[in-house]
Amino acid sequence: MGRLAYIPVGEKPLAADVQTLANHFMRLDISEPNRVLAYTVARSSLYKRIKERQYDDPHLLVLKDTVQHGGAKQVTVGDDGVLRMQGHICIPNVDGIHGENAL
Repeated sequence: MGRLAYIPVGEKPLAADVQTLANHFMRLDISEPNRVLAYTVARSSLYKRIKERQYDDPHLLVLKDTVQHGGAKQVTVGDDGVLRMQGHICIPNVDGIHGENAL
């Protein structure tokens, strides 16, 4: 789910800077007036490998198809495209990924 906002012409450079930060995994938290917290979001390379290979596992491929047809209530495909069961990432059983530390 996203949001649509009008950005005045004078604020476009600021919006471009914020987008550049987001592209470099920087996030801004403006939860208090006059304070901005900037932080980075780190993702493990293991997470990336799991995401890339998740549907090479035939069992997870069937599970994804079941989710897309509304047949699995506790399994979801997130906005990031990653298959999760009860909030936990489904680890594919391919190329030794399954034997590595789980996230």
